[in-house]
Amino acid sequence: MDTNTMINIEEVIDFFDGLADKWDAMEIKDDNIINTILDNAGVVEGCSVLDVACGTGIMIPYYLNKKVSSVTAVDISPKMVEIARHKFEGDKRVNILCCDVEKLDLDDYYDNIVIYNAFPHFQDAQRLIRCLSSKLRSGGRLTVAHGMSKEKIDAHHKGSAIHVSNGLMEADELADIFNEYLEVTTVLSDDNMYQVVGMKL
Repeated sequence: MDTNTMINIEEVIDFFDGLADKWDAMEIKDDNIINTILDNAGVVEGCSVLDVACGTGIMIPYYLNKKVSSVTAVDISPKMVEIARHKFEGDKRVNILCCDVEKLDLDDYYDNIVIYNAFPHFQDAQRLIRCLSSKLRSGGRLTVAHGMSKEKIDAHHKGSAIHVSNGLMEADELADIFNEYLEVTTVLSDDNMYQVVGMKL
């Protein structure tokens, strides 16, 4: 798989802005799968989370249920961010930013960085993993996960999202990229989910 296929960022923004109002109704969530993903990712009480490509904030309640200390949620779509901010307005644990996470200048380091249901929409997998791994604390974990199989994700993205998706690489291939920056702790790809987790030593 070519990990350097150049997706146009403006097209990604327009695509997700156009879906923002109906995103929550479209999203299919399985609580058991999401909680398994977060357990594998090491999301526990008191940790700080960077939620990458947060969309309308689908994952934020799951983090808060784990009693994390803080969630910094980032998305490139202004309309997605507007909806997410409305949901969590006044919750001091949650900070929602509209920006490209690879250009985000953060002094903070995180215990957990999660990319859920969004990885194929990034331009360059290698560059993204290198960038995000640098934002982890020692012992922190980066996870790329989907709440369905690789086959279902790829089939879904062959529709209207084909121009804003690189397709989902094989989990073992992604684990090889992780291995350059992190110690891989989880590689899963089955009929129910997809996940790769790496820990910063």
